[in-house]
Amino acid sequence: MNISKSAIYLCEKIKMKKSILLILVALIAFIYACNNQSTESTVQHEPATKEELGAMLFNDKILSQGNQVSCASCHIPAYAFSDTVALSKGVDGKLGSRNTPTAMNMSARNFFFHDGRAETLEEQAVGPIENPVEMNLPLTEAVKKLNADKNYLSYFKKLYNEKPTKENIADALATFERTLETSNTPFDRFMKDDESAISESAKRGQKIFNVKGKCFDCHFGPDFTTDLFRNIGLYNGKELNDVGRYAVTKNSADIGKFKTPGLRNIAVTGPYMHNGMFKTLTEVIDYYNEPQKFVKGSINIDTLMLTPLNLNQQEKEDLLAFLKTLTDDRFASVARKD
Repeated sequence: MNISKSAIYLCEKIKMKKSILLILVALIAFIYACNNQSTESTVQHEPATKEELGAMLFNDKILSQGNQVSCASCHIPAYAFSDTVALSKGVDGKLGSRNTPTAMNMSARNFFFHDGRAETLEEQAVGPIENPVEMNLPLTEAVKKLNADKNYLSYFKKLYNEKPTKENIADALATFERTLETSNTPFDRFMKDDESAISESAKRGQKIFNVKGKCFDCHFGPDFTTDLFRNIGLYNGKELNDVGRYAVTKNSADIGKFKTPGLRNIAVTGPYMHNGMFKTLTEVIDYYNEPQKFVKGSINIDTLMLTPLNLNQQEKEDLLAFLKTLTDDRFASVARKD
């Protein structure tokens, strides 16, 4: 009798193990399917223009390895097409090495990426696709995936009169990005003679921006940038060792230089600097006021940064108030309160 009970118990254990094994096999198959899903897209509607096709690609994970991330994963539309963290995560959770800049107000730029390694928006648009810590998908593979997708194949043939190629993928993305312009800000209304558009504090802040704060020396024009490269003291060859523009030019004068960003929607696009080291605009202003207080032993720092600005607390608050007026109305609800 004991032998019979033992035999029954053993059979039941074997059945249980088989059931568990079958469940594990099914789970593994499910995970594999998720990571290697068909390239068939889940497009909701047919794009009528190249701009709409570019927007579709921008938001589709099909351009990444294993369909894991899209351009919009890091360039979040609600935050002026920037991210909300210092460094963004790409495929397989890999961490990027630089802060994700806004993708807005790029149509008039001469250089792209923090180090200016791209000189056209088309070149910039496809750069993250092949980047191993971002989307990690060779462009040749991206082309194959889109050609294998009956929807995208149809859309490209209709709008470009040809199948998806490296060139028209870049063109579609860049065409969409060129539409991401903003000009509906309190400051824009103020410049159109609406004196009530900004506060008295912001008006004082504009004067500080232009003169005592020296901001205007690097940030001017419609988008508040010179499109030049500056070393603002965030390179000391130690804990701050990103050489910036030097990696592109190999010119020692460019060590530690990074592209001057535009300031439209700046209250929405933090964290700040190429490495995202400052969480708030208040921290940024404090840094510019006394750079040497934050970073010791800066190498090749711009001469504009050698002397402290000596802004008092009220002047800092006024400057902050002015910077906030550069926020487009659509992002007012998510603008930083600092």
